[in-house]
Order: sequence, then C-alpha cells, then structure tokens
Amino acid sequence: MSETAYFASGCFWSKEYFFRRREGVRFARVGFMGGHKEYPAYKEVCAKNTGHAETVEVTFDPEKTSFEKLTRHFFEIHDPTIDRRGKGGQYRSAIFYVDEKQQITARQLIDKLIKKGTEVVTELQPAGPFWPAEARHQQYCDTRGLTPKSHQKERF
Repeated sequence: MSETAYFASGCFWSKEYFFRRREGVRFARVGFMGGHKEYPAYKEVCAKNTGHAETVEVTFDPEKTSFEKLTRHFFEIHDPTIDRRGKGGQYRSAIFYVDEKQQITARQLIDKLIKKGTEVVTELQPAGPFWPAEARHQQYCDTRGLTPKSHQKERF
C-alpha cells in the first residue's frame, strides 16, 4: 500500500533529492501543480504564465513513515516564511492535500509554527492534476552528481 503527497517549496530539484532519501519514501518525482494550463513544460512554467508551482510528488509507505513526518521535513528543508508568489508563483510554498486527513494534519502543523512565531506563507490547497516535468528534470541532482546544500532548520 502506498500514499501520495505533494509539496511545493522553490526549486524542485533539491527538494526531490531530500525527499527521496527519507525513510519510507518509495518514489519521488518533480512536476507542476496548481496552475491553469494542461501539460505545462518547464520553460512555460518558468516564463510565469501558467500559474503552476514546481512540485514534488512523494509516494510513500504509510507503515514506514507518515504524511505528518514528511510535512515536518518539508517545513525543515525550505523557508516557509518567504513569499515567492510575486515571482510568478512557480517557487511558492504550498502543500497540495489529497484528502481531508492530509488537510487537517498540514493545518495543524502550520498552526503550530504560527504559534511559535513563524510567519508561514505556505498555501494549503486541494491537489489538482500533477503534470510531471520533462525527463531531464527527474533526479536532476543524482544524474549530475550534485549534492544540494542542506538548508535544514529544525522548526518543531
């Protein structure tokens, strides 16, 4: 049995790299969500006219990890206080939930951060169609021998 989660938080190459290394993650791939164009290409998204966010689709084993653990990781590998919507939106922070349980869990974690004084700008939206990015963007860091800098910050 597998579950899926969708996280957007800036450039998706490094985020995919970090999610793929989490215990219980079976698969991660990069793509686009939250926009208005079907089958968007990377260049179109970067041109800032599709409304999509660069998103990582994470497929995981719920017996080995949880949506909550992955969401905590999401908040630790990027800065959820920087509003990137003005840059066309493709780098915005967003959680696209697939069901009510994910929505509630994400909302609880956002509320925890806010209570701790973190000004969270992460959007919480229902998942829509996920459009995989072109093959050259998948496992980008791994196929090029890159190790992205870890910007991990413990927030909880």
